[in-house]
Amino acid sequence: MKIREIYELAIAKGMENDPRGLEAVQKYLAREKEKYEKMKEEEKEEYDLERLVNPYDDTRILVGDPEREVRRVLVGIDMEVGEVLLADRLGEKGRPVDLILSHHPEGKAMASLHQVMHLQEDILARFGVPINVAEGIMSSRIAEVKRAIMPLNHNRAVDAARILGLAFMCVHTAADNMVTAFLQKLMDEKQPETLGDILKLLKEQPEYREAVKYKAGPAIVVGSRERRAGKIMVDMTGGTSGSEDAYARLSQAGVGTLLVMHMGEKHRKEAEKNHINVIIAGHMASDSLGMNLFLDELEARGVEIIPCAGLLRFSRRS
Repeated sequence: MKIREIYELAIAKGMENDPRGLEAVQKYLAREKEKYEKMKEEEKEEYDLERLVNPYDDTRILVGDPEREVRRVLVGIDMEVGEVLLADRLGEKGRPVDLILSHHPEGKAMASLHQVMHLQEDILARFGVPINVAEGIMSSRIAEVKRAIMPLNHNRAVDAARILGLAFMCVHTAADNMVTAFLQKLMDEKQPETLGDILKLLKEQPEYREAVKYKAGPAIVVGSRERRAGKIMVDMTGGTSGSEDAYARLSQAGVGTLLVMHMGEKHRKEAEKNHINVIIAGHMASDSLGMNLFLDELEARGVEIIPCAGLLRFSRRS
């Protein structure tokens, strides 16, 4: 495969599994094109043209020739300067790496992370929060995340890859959509009655079983094993944690249990205050599950996968 083909496949899989639905994503891209066509020339010069075809600002080719052939990929959840040096070292030892693939965004993809958070507005609406309320709830949180990202040194790992002549890309929300769709389908089909039943279901997946060995498996942080789950919402995509103001609205909309990758203490307390059960499935395990679903697609096309940096690699290919 070429790097461009891997990138296009990531976008396609992200859209296929997008909680908004494919039609809504296509409408979003059409609106983006319309907005671009109305821009002044100086605005167009600064515009990221990838936004016309890719609805995920945190999924990008960061450095490297898109037409480069890829036979071997070094993949991890967080690919920083150390992992870039690891890729270079593997080349010295006779295992050349054609592409460094990170789950968490780096470079310009990290700088634009806040843009994908608008996806959460539609997820809230899907679970019963009026869209106008969802947009209002998310507005201040998106601005907060944007301000928090601004001082970061986004390009360290990208610069290292460029200096060493290595290609680098990241697949974030596209893969998070895949794990969200996978687990929401599992919960909807199996209809677990209690929080304990949810834990059992999660541990049937190899990533969560493996994470238990590292003391990072699924855990109940609001509620108990005997508590009834009610309506289960899998909340694992849309950039990063949303607004804690959402929990009161979700409770009113009938959500009984949140299944998340991670949750800060402020958010946890708000969920508890609004009587919503919370299960933290595990950050690295959940990210690994989403990436594994994507990596299986690459492996099926003949690409060798070298996992590192927190990726718990398990294939679901028959």
